[in-house]
Amino acid sequence: MKIINLADAPAYLQTLAAWHHEEWRALNPGQTLEQRMQKMQAHLEGDFIPSTYLAVDGQLLGSAAIVESDMDNRKDLSPWLASVYVDKQYRQQGIGSRLIRYIVDMAKHKEIKKLYLFTPDQEYFYQRLGWQVLEKTRYRGVEVTILNYSVE
Repeated sequence: MKIINLADAPAYLQTLAAWHHEEWRALNPGQTLEQRMQKMQAHLEGDFIPSTYLAVDGQLLGSAAIVESDMDNRKDLSPWLASVYVDKQYRQQGIGSRLIRYIVDMAKHKEIKKLYLFTPDQEYFYQRLGWQVLEKTRYRGVEVTILNYSVE
């Protein structure tokens, strides 16, 4: 398995957008797959923020992204780890953890001091990787936990 930038493999954009759209539809009510694909175009420009990294091994296995803001009501927190997703058949193999560590390492290289994320259901997964609970809140009708990670 290797980790590559989506900007270097744009052919994966449609599959990735479909996965993300299906997984987080409840958090993005009214958003179409086409709108998600359009928003992800910014990840092809080669900047670190926003960017998406892919786990591939002959095929797409999963993704993780870094974005300026992932909650429109928490613009005070930035940047965010987002879109951590592993295809169902490849879960429980450490792929998500490797993607997260890759982004954390990249953030450290870019001298970013703190990262944020929110999750409706994976709080303990992130805590096992060293993320700390910042708060629990309701976002777009869903109970979520916001976590942070000190990149040092």
